[in-house]
Order: sequence, then structure tokens, then C-alpha cells
Amino acid sequence: MKDQQSLFWKYRFVMMLFIIGLIISGVTAFPLLWELKILTKILGVGDATSPEGFTGLQHWILVVRWGLEDMYSKYPWIAYGTDWLAFAHLVLAVFFIGPLVDPVRNVWVVYAGLIACVAVIPLALICGPLRGLPFYWQLIDCSFGIFGALPLLYCLKLTKKMEGERKVMS
Repeated sequence: MKDQQSLFWKYRFVMMLFIIGLIISGVTAFPLLWELKILTKILGVGDATSPEGFTGLQHWILVVRWGLEDMYSKYPWIAYGTDWLAFAHLVLAVFFIGPLVDPVRNVWVVYAGLIACVAVIPLALICGPLRGLPFYWQLIDCSFGIFGALPLLYCLKLTKKMEGERKVMS
């Protein structure tokens, strides 16, 4: 029984970290332009009037910032797409409350999350080049799938142990 409780609390801790990660990902998708303005200041290019003359990450962040500024000034409704992206992350976080409460019964949500994490990689590597994203940025996007899968795989391992101990206790 004590081992079962220990597994459950380890599981809960890791699942809470995953849920918090989804919430942070969602909330930070709302104020993209504001975040990019802060990031350009941090990178020392906040006063730049153009991405020309910069390379690497500074260039890319300036391109994205100027693109968003231009688009938001002409078509502010386009930000509604990233609002929905943010909302989707928050909704996904809600689905993981089920496994948080009853890991064995809701293991299917963990499997669905793992499938989504794996699907991030081909999405980034197919759509990234189609949208003109630099390869290193595609790798950053792929890392979300990888780093998302790690806690879910650990939770899946703990779920199988809890399920095994439940059967032994029955």
C-alpha cells in the first residue's frame, strides 16, 4: 500500500508539471507581439528598424516581430488564430486532469498525449519549410514534442506499475 501511494505521488508530481507546461504554453501564446518586443530588447536589437544586417536568431526574431507588427496593423483579426492555439493548450491541460485523479482508468489520455507529442515532429519538419521557418526553429518546435513525451512516458511507466499493484491487491 505504501509503495502504491509513493508511485501515485510521483505520478501526480510529474503530471502536474506536464499540465503546468501546457498552461504556460497556452497563456504565452496570447501576447506574442508583446513577448517579441521584450525578446528583441533582451537580444539587444529592440531599437532595430529592420532585420537587415542581423544574422541567426536576432535576424529571425526581428523578422517575426516585424511580420507580426505589419500583420496586426493591417489585419488585427489574424491574431485570433493564435488565440485559438492558446485556447487549445488550455483545453488540453483540462483533459490531463483525468489521469491526474485516476491514472489507471484514464491512461488513454496519456497515450493520446504521446501520439500528439510524436505528431509534433513531422508537423514541424513538413510545415516548417513550407512556411519558410529556419531549420533550427523547426528543431525547437520538435523539442516540444520530445520534452512533452518524456514526462508522459514516465507517467505511463508508473501507471503500469500502479495497475500491476492494483491487480495484486485484488
